Amino acid sequence: MSFLKKSGGQFREARTWLDVSIVGIQFPIAMALGFFWGRWLDGVFGTGRWLTLIFSLFGVAAGFLNLFRITMEATREEERKRAETEQEEEADDEGA
Repeated sequence: MSFLKKSGGQFREARTWLDVSIVGIQFPIAMALGFFWGRWLDGVFGTGRWLTLIFSLFGVAAGFLNLFRITMEATREEERKRAETEQEEEADDEGA
């Protein structure tokens, strides 16, 4: 049972690090999508550069939102891991 518990914990930790590492690609992709979507809409509606600017800002906001969401999730995972470790140490101390 202990092996399964450790295996699940390692999977969660690997997933957390994968989520954190992908921020470097998600941020510029969100900005590029906003920019190109706005540029396309400017061409369709003939609005100059206004929609490009607006949707670029939406892309930047989406990138920051993703960054914040992933950072908060990683922080929660680290806190949960720390609490589990402390509980295990307390149980070991009581058992000894």
